[in-house]
Amino acid sequence: MNIRLAAALTLVSIVLALSGCAVPKQSPVFLSEDSLNAQSGRVGVVMAALPKVDTEFPGVSCLLCMAAASMTNSKLTSHAQTLPYEDLPKLKDKIAELMRKRGMNVVLTDGELDIKQLPDSANKGPNIAVKDFSSLQVKYGISKLVVIDITGVGFTRSYSAYIPTSEPKALLRGVGYMIDLKTNSYSWYQPVTIMKSADGAWDEPPNFPGLTNAYFQALELGMENFLRPFGTPAAQARSSPAAPAMMPVSNSPQNAR
Repeated sequence: MNIRLAAALTLVSIVLALSGCAVPKQSPVFLSEDSLNAQSGRVGVVMAALPKVDTEFPGVSCLLCMAAASMTNSKLTSHAQTLPYEDLPKLKDKIAELMRKRGMNVVLTDGELDIKQLPDSANKGPNIAVKDFSSLQVKYGISKLVVIDITGVGFTRSYSAYIPTSEPKALLRGVGYMIDLKTNSYSWYQPVTIMKSADGAWDEPPNFPGLTNAYFQALELGMENFLRPFGTPAAQARSSPAAPAMMPVSNSPQNAR
């Protein structure tokens, strides 16, 4: 067989194999009233470690492009890394408080959850968690677990190779979910992406007041989206996935990734 043809066939086989192993995207799961009553058993609440406040440049496609984007936005990156999380680390406490107001038996777990260290789930299928959370059932004496995983916070600016295609925007991205530890399935799954532009000029180093204000607004909006499903029954009804407020939120039609 021709060497080039053999190499091409091998490459196609690898691509097909990788495609077959790709994990299907998880759809949002509405948090029902049945999961938010006193009969739900003991429910744990935990957060994963927060990422560093930073900048990201989706669309950068090569090392030289990344170097160019990093240099162009170096002052913004330096500023981003000085910004505080505000009340974001208290998000799990706020969720626990809302659940307790509903009469639920809530356990705040110790420390931060390292999701990557959990084993992969043996079961696959719709609304089944990719990781196996069952070990936490015995560890904390709980039947369900609420997890908040913030995966991006700071600023995002989209690129095509080394050319910017948008102005920087404040960013908060993450996902919240409730795991039924008996079945390792989602009782709630909600991705949240907030991207907020500066109200006026953004390019005002070194303190970037317009983008800084947008950053704190993005934090507030993101926390509201995570908290809303645990509020009053009326507020929760308004937060159905059919309602725009509970879908991944952005003031820009362009995704962060």
